[in-house]
Amino acid sequence: MSAKSEPLRWTFGETASSVPVIGMHAEVSDQQSEIPVHQHSHAQMIISLKGAVTCEVPKSVWMVPPHCAVWIPGEMPHSIRATANSRVCYLFVAPGALSLSESCCTIAISPLVRELILDIADRPSTYALDSTTALKARVLLAELQEMPIEHLYLPTSSEPRMHRLTEMLLADPGDRRTLEEWGKHLAMSERSLARLVVRESGLSFGRWRQQLHLIVAMRQLAAGDTVQRVANHLGYDSVNAFITMFKKIVGKPPARYFAELEQSSTS
Repeated sequence: MSAKSEPLRWTFGETASSVPVIGMHAEVSDQQSEIPVHQHSHAQMIISLKGAVTCEVPKSVWMVPPHCAVWIPGEMPHSIRATANSRVCYLFVAPGALSLSESCCTIAISPLVRELILDIADRPSTYALDSTTALKARVLLAELQEMPIEHLYLPTSSEPRMHRLTEMLLADPGDRRTLEEWGKHLAMSERSLARLVVRESGLSFGRWRQQLHLIVAMRQLAAGDTVQRVANHLGYDSVNAFITMFKKIVGKPPARYFAELEQSSTS
């Protein structure tokens, strides 16, 4: 099979090839696209070239802004959702070919890694192990082990009340109900809900909701929304309040963060 552009719904065929790495492009139309929960023996790396990709795995939702990638270990159940008009690149890594992480993670990729991935995605998925493509694949695998890991994820849980809280806030992230008000809604005391969130996510309620806001903001900003619109959607009283939250977690304001991602991909 030639690694040409395919719909986002395309997934890896287990018998397609015995080579260490296979790449392919995926285009998303003007409507967001989603691949439902699935798994495969190959590890998968999803690279966002334009727009944003969200990957949901057990107990966490991972965000992939432009010029970053998410690593999904083999056999891990996951679903993938991309914003409208996104351009995505998939990299499938054979079992045992790369010792990166046994858990999902987001990776900031260098220009060299990005170009190697794009080059492999432009080539057929079958190639000789002594070919130039195979050599590039070996260099790529070596370089990937040196890439810095980002922590752009939201801890989630299958616990019914925590799951319900997560789903409601993802559907309406601007909902500013207090911990006490959420407790009443979920038929829990404020203290019990606070303990539940810490137990299931490892974060306080306030910090967990900030992380949820960050994931939603990353997705919207990568899709082209303005900072003003994102701040309003998340229920912030002002743009400055939103930028302060973003900078506190990421270390830099939104405009600078995305500008540096864009610059790093071309330098």
